[in-house]
Amino acid sequence: MSVVAIPTRIHPTARPERVGPVRPRTAPSVTITLDLAPGPMSPRVARLLELIGELAESGEGRLGPGLAEDRPTPRAVPAAVDPHVIRIAAGSRVVHQGARVVPLTRIEYDLLLFLAQQPRRVFTRLQLLSRVWGYEHAVARTVDVHVRRLRAKLDPDVPVVTTVYGVGYRLADEARIEIDPAR
Repeated sequence: MSVVAIPTRIHPTARPERVGPVRPRTAPSVTITLDLAPGPMSPRVARLLELIGELAESGEGRLGPGLAEDRPTPRAVPAAVDPHVIRIAAGSRVVHQGARVVPLTRIEYDLLLFLAQQPRRVFTRLQLLSRVWGYEHAVARTVDVHVRRLRAKLDPDVPVVTTVYGVGYRLADEARIEIDPAR
């Protein structure tokens, strides 16, 4: 594996050897090249590709040509599963709702796992910032944004996160969540 970091610099506005518009580089770039052997990918390489995809989805980066198509697809879930049960594979950080893989960001995943591990307990926004985000120096409404995004990605017919007005959030009583720490 090779990693190349290109420092921030502004390109000259005109280069005779270059065709097309000149794009100023406004942020450092990192290029990662993986030489993959034929056969199944190791869990570490699959996780690396998953993290790169999360960066691209969050708008903090972009996937180069060929990478989006080559991303590993998560393992298929048997069709006989209940579509309302949410299964969290804690080892691989993958969430399934029924047979569907739910694409969550790191914070959305951590928030869901934290609430699922402590059902029927109400947490204030500041408690969630401290325990899930790991810091308290942020706007408490940040939690609201991530809860809204989490709810949008999950089935709207099955409530997962309940708002306790005037207090904070907790896992819904109707939420059927299974946590598999080994997977």
